[in-house]
Amino acid sequence: MPGHPMPEPPATTHARPPRDGLTGGEVLVRALAAHGVTQAFGIPGTHNLEIYRHLATHGIGHLNPRHEQGAGYAADAYARVSGRPGVAITTTGPALLNIAAAVGQAYSDSVPLLVVSPGMPLRHPRQSTGLLHEMRSQTEALRGVAAVSHRVSSAEEIGVAVARAFTLFRTRRPRPVHIEIPLDLLTAVEPAGPVRTAPPLSPATADPDALAAAAGALRSAARPGIVLGGGARGAAAECLRLAEELGAPVVTSANGKGIVAETHPLSLGVSLHSRSVRRWLTERDVVLAVGTELAESDLWEPLPALGGTLVRADIDPAQMYAGPPADIPLVGDARRTLRSLLAASAASAASAASAEETHPDVHRAVAALREERNSETRSQDAHLLPYLAAIESVLPANAVLTSDSAQCCYYGAIPHLPIAPEGRYLHPTGFGTLGYALPAAIGAKAADPARPVVALSGDGGLQFSVQELATAVQLRLPLPVVVFDNGGYGEIRDEMASRGDRPTAVDHPPVDLPALARAYGGHGVRADSPEALAGALRRALDTPGPTLITVPQELSR
Repeated sequence: MPGHPMPEPPATTHARPPRDGLTGGEVLVRALAAHGVTQAFGIPGTHNLEIYRHLATHGIGHLNPRHEQGAGYAADAYARVSGRPGVAITTTGPALLNIAAAVGQAYSDSVPLLVVSPGMPLRHPRQSTGLLHEMRSQTEALRGVAAVSHRVSSAEEIGVAVARAFTLFRTRRPRPVHIEIPLDLLTAVEPAGPVRTAPPLSPATADPDALAAAAGALRSAARPGIVLGGGARGAAAECLRLAEELGAPVVTSANGKGIVAETHPLSLGVSLHSRSVRRWLTERDVVLAVGTELAESDLWEPLPALGGTLVRADIDPAQMYAGPPADIPLVGDARRTLRSLLAASAASAASAASAEETHPDVHRAVAALREERNSETRSQDAHLLPYLAAIESVLPANAVLTSDSAQCCYYGAIPHLPIAPEGRYLHPTGFGTLGYALPAAIGAKAADPARPVVALSGDGGLQFSVQELATAVQLRLPLPVVVFDNGGYGEIRDEMASRGDRPTAVDHPPVDLPALARAYGGHGVRADSPEALAGALRRALDTPGPTLITVPQELSR
């Protein structure tokens, strides 16, 4: 990757295939390069070496995390930050199963992730033969977590499968795709045909009659509200303009965090889990939901019955009747759909400043609702707030924060750490995996090495992927890793206590995590106060390699 300190591929003494044809491995790599792939993540193995042989020749850089799950999370974050599909390469059997959790997370969060793996030979018998990494069916295993799992049967079909994957990424709800190439097909030499690429297609826009109905409903609404999910991220400017012209408060899912600046007077941030905000939502006479499932993973309980008209805008037609059904369905690309909606509504083109003057009562109501929301959880979240404020004071607006399924994240940073549209907050929503934050931060750095990136985790989640500190050391890029150490699985400990159960298997013996980071060749410090955290974070952002900063147990519980 240009500007990225990637290690040179090792020299090989294996004979090259004759140039009157290409191996299946080179057909694959050539197809990836033709679709603009410049970065891949993965771990070499006995069965995928023919893929690795051709990466550098076709201009594809490679980053090697220490575990395939880490490769999947890194590719996921690369896709979220770069806006291009993330590509991960595994070998057969256990390696492919190792990445399955990351594929499931990408499916849940609608991330375009392409996983490529070898498979058993074309004529491999159904009966087990004891071949290395043999398993009953890789495609069936991945079909349970990916949108598509495609086993090819010819060299020509390799290019077709890649083009199909990129067509799906561009035209449908982006979700992970797995392509399996039989071992013998990877190394077989066949005449090279043309490179097949995904056709240029215009993003879909919603039906004109539905747009007119939605515009009429929103124009006549007395109490409009807007809910934004991750599918609205490409339409941030349109979302803001629509909110200001309608005087409509905006609440987001975790994946929609920061689409509208969380300091904007119409923003309620990520607060669908708040009782007061859920009540507010039921009182809207029109709700516009863009690119969101309106799912329990964001509300922390089922969605309450809405009292008004629900307008849903989504590229996925299934969302029109999944969960709360749409009264007015707008199926199409978010940016094109909202632009058409703005035109159909004939709303005024007032500036942001004049829009704020037009809706002072709404802004006061939003400020009061924010305070009510905060008061609901202040006793639970109060110990985190000074540390989150310290993080906020240091980071520039364009910083990327990667998150884990940790109390410091879903109780702390998601509702209380404001993000601007030029920044990003990457969280494993829905599927709710552990161990996402550190490898995701590495993937975000690969996507944009000059951009500040900070990983935010708990000690339990960190230890699912702590070996990726070695990957971060190898890259030598500044990467702070802030860990709120509560001595184990704090959320499960609290759930057990609330049930009246005796906490079991949730308390971990103390681990000197800063010392572990130093053992990997990075840096590690302890922050005993918000001021110490701010200082350590400033230094870490200017220090090559990872710096693990712990907020200790007695301060983070």
